[in-house]
Amino acid sequence: MREPAFWHRPASWTSHLLTPLAALYGTIAARRMQRPGTAADVPVFCIGNYHVGGAGKTPTVLALAKLLRELDERPVVLSRGYGGALSGPVKVDPASHTAADVGDEPLMMAATLPVVVSRDRAAGLPLASAQDASVILMDDGFQNPSVAKDASLIVIDAARGIGNGRVIPAGPLRAPLPPQLSRTDALIVVSEGRAAQAIAAEIRSRGKPVLSAHLKPDEASLAALHGKRVLAFAGIGDPARFFNTLRSSGVDVVRNKAFADHHAFTKGEIDALLAEARRDGLTLVTTEKDLARLRSAGGLPAWAQAIVPFAVTLQFEDADALRRLVTDQLFKARERRARRST
Repeated sequence: MREPAFWHRPASWTSHLLTPLAALYGTIAARRMQRPGTAADVPVFCIGNYHVGGAGKTPTVLALAKLLRELDERPVVLSRGYGGALSGPVKVDPASHTAADVGDEPLMMAATLPVVVSRDRAAGLPLASAQDASVILMDDGFQNPSVAKDASLIVIDAARGIGNGRVIPAGPLRAPLPPQLSRTDALIVVSEGRAAQAIAAEIRSRGKPVLSAHLKPDEASLAALHGKRVLAFAGIGDPARFFNTLRSSGVDVVRNKAFADHHAFTKGEIDALLAEARRDGLTLVTTEKDLARLRSAGGLPAWAQAIVPFAVTLQFEDADALRRLVTDQLFKARERRARRST
């Protein structure tokens, strides 16, 4: 979906008109969050956000997976598989699955670690555990009560914050903010900006950690675009952040085109973008997530191979603080399980 512009402006007459619907939606969402969830055999870390749209969850999952492996843990991702046709539970196989099967984010992550897709997240727990998991990383699902979380790490964009602070459909929040704040174990603020300062201050006042991070471009991606003028396109939750990341990394973005999140690109659309790029002497560049949606079971089709993917990783400003957070939450989760078993 493409987010309405009024979600990210001060409360407008449109959001005021939608307030009764938002109140109903918010009441149901808040009550739903209170339900007990199914407990997994291993610790479950949920990486979520307060609102719909992009904030950096997938790079955060990958960064946490890397840290967990450094700690000799065996992380496995559990995802709903948004946009995929398979309801699961199924382990994602990059050699045979496409984004149309399992969703773009699971397919992208499965290149580096085990990923289980299950529309019913609780039903996916046994398969995730069966992948020799010592920790399950839930990609999204913070507001979904079906799985009991040992720790909920919330990602927020420093420049976008929570928009107008209202609940769907009057704003971007998935549930009223108070019950979401009370279930937050840590806040991860991505990129630069002031829009998340109030939320960060509230989380700190509750004695919970706030970590700052930024997206770091892959050196190979930068090298591939060095000295080139580019046409950038993206169909993600926040395309503007991708375009800004390119420009701040020194990439000469001549033109950019935004599509709705999870947009299913057709060959005709890609042909048109490539033709425009060739006409103006530009290099066509997109995100790894967008490129994943173009892959077939045999890999990237010939008609899309001229597209340059721009890879990024999430870098934490205080890596030691992240390590302390993760090890502390793992200890508490395992201590809870030990008490339950006695």
